[in-house]
Amino acid sequence: MASAAAATAAAAAASIRERQTVALKRMLNFNVPHIKNSTGEPVWKVLIYDRFGQDIISPLLSVKELRDMGITLHLLLHSDRDPIPDVPAVYFVMPTEENIDRMCQDLRNQLYESYYLNFISAISRSKLEDIANAALAASAVTQVAKVFDQYLNFITLEDDMFVLCNQNKELVSYRAINRPDITDTEMETVMDTIVDSLFCFFVTLGAVPIIRCSRGTAAEMVAVKLDKKLRENLRDARNSLFTGDTLGAGQFSFQRPLLVLVDRNIDLATPLHHTWTYQALVHDVLDFHLNRVNLEESSGVENSPAGARPKRKNKKSYDLTPVDKFWQKHKGSPFPEVAESVQQELESYRAQEDEVKRLKSIMGLEGEDEGAISMLSDNTAKLTSAVSSLPELLEKKRLIDLHTNVATAVLEHIKARKLDVYFEYEEKIMSKTTLDKSLLDIISDPDAGTPEDKMRLFLIYYISTQQAPSEADLEQYKKALTDAGCNLNPLQYIKQWKAFTKMASAPASYGSTTTKPMGLLSRVMNTGSQFVMEGVKNLVLKQQNLPVTRILDNLMEMKSNPETDDYRYFDPKMLRGNDSSVPRNKNPFQEAIVFVVGGGNYIEYQNLVDYIKGKQGKHILYGCSELFNATQFIKQLSQLGQK
Repeated sequence: MASAAAATAAAAAASIRERQTVALKRMLNFNVPHIKNSTGEPVWKVLIYDRFGQDIISPLLSVKELRDMGITLHLLLHSDRDPIPDVPAVYFVMPTEENIDRMCQDLRNQLYESYYLNFISAISRSKLEDIANAALAASAVTQVAKVFDQYLNFITLEDDMFVLCNQNKELVSYRAINRPDITDTEMETVMDTIVDSLFCFFVTLGAVPIIRCSRGTAAEMVAVKLDKKLRENLRDARNSLFTGDTLGAGQFSFQRPLLVLVDRNIDLATPLHHTWTYQALVHDVLDFHLNRVNLEESSGVENSPAGARPKRKNKKSYDLTPVDKFWQKHKGSPFPEVAESVQQELESYRAQEDEVKRLKSIMGLEGEDEGAISMLSDNTAKLTSAVSSLPELLEKKRLIDLHTNVATAVLEHIKARKLDVYFEYEEKIMSKTTLDKSLLDIISDPDAGTPEDKMRLFLIYYISTQQAPSEADLEQYKKALTDAGCNLNPLQYIKQWKAFTKMASAPASYGSTTTKPMGLLSRVMNTGSQFVMEGVKNLVLKQQNLPVTRILDNLMEMKSNPETDDYRYFDPKMLRGNDSSVPRNKNPFQEAIVFVVGGGNYIEYQNLVDYIKGKQGKHILYGCSELFNATQFIKQLSQLGQK
């Protein structure tokens, strides 16, 4: 058995997405492994979750998949629920005071036939006793079938990307960690929250990592606590979560993964950067959240009589999932390429659709039903294949429509705000190339971008320059920014931050030249495309590593580099923890997890994905304490700057 497991592990590393999905399915199947091809109806049951549970399940399992698992109803714990006395209930909630009170109340009210209580994160002894007492009082002890700690307290968004939480993310946000007035106990709480989720992540992964982190940062505090927690769990051999079956079949049975803990403060420019790849753009300019994008469709006002109320905007939401082939293929592509691909897909779809219509009309079967079609012989072989491909065609059509809508919405932002200009200019600043026009011109150009775009640009300039602008220059910039309607609070914070980090280290460098414009979009322009790309530059990206990717590269490949040489080294499996930055393992790693304490973004994720494409047989996971776009990040900087 072991060899087979090892062989599959070598062939394809089970992604964290698969592992978390398998764990959820096992839970929904009353904590026995879910067998795919078992015949017979599933056991019908209700799923009760809190907002945390909802956020973990929704990116992974669709309503249809839940139904296939026998879930007829899924309800929030704190909603009014009617008793369904003959159905078992599976709970999936955080072990908080109020959740437990509510569960005890359910027991007292005898809402369900039996109760399978699953806690997202480990429940404490005392709270477990509260439940036991409530069950006794309600004489429902026999109905509480199982109580499980699931260790699933993190959200997986991609095969290789996860984020800690979504509900109370302000507790672990960049602002929370960097507040000047934070007390030690508050900081402890923040760190414990992060460590609890990371611990769950490694339990689900079935591996004990080797940990590296920078010194003197929040990342180091996380590393120390995580090392301690993993160590304690491994010591307690009887209850260890990292033994036996989980490890043997794990993807890391040959070599342990490397966990690189990075602090957001090593690179504040990237989260503010305007971007040019599809997924990162969607996250930057649209409302994109836990793999779902919400669009407002404006139903035009042009032809309405004067003075009429503009029509209500329709809200539409689309799920961008790993099942969506187009998304999987193009989420990392530069935007003009995406527009072109949508157009090509559309053309190939139309050709297929016309073929089906043509065949039908040849055979004079316009209005006939499918039965008549299949009865005709020879000539029908073609038609049957055409008809059988209809469901596939419809699915294709749905995806084309979805991406047409999403890409059009993104394009409107690019054109209205001249995002291509911003992207190109920022890339030049970050790679220290000579600038073709002055920063002041862009800031004072009323047509270029929103006040926030201008602020982002200026902050990137301010963060990236070796030589801070003189007071006189700074005043001039500030005046231009204020005239453009910008809020200067974020600059206040970045100024303090820069003064502080200047003492600590040199600014991060962002590699060398990056974009080369390729003339305007020739192909898309002349084929009557739906995307009118006039005036948008067709910028092509060159792979260059961002600071986070560079740090990972040094540590994963065991390169010596002043930037990472003093990173601390922890191995929770060593009996005595020794505080050294000398790694015992001299071989390069095959698997690595990069975790950004203080928040991450899709630009860094995409940069890591592109980096690892060139490395055979290596895998990277990207995780962060929260996922923010530039707007949300600026807001946090602004709050920090108000103090």
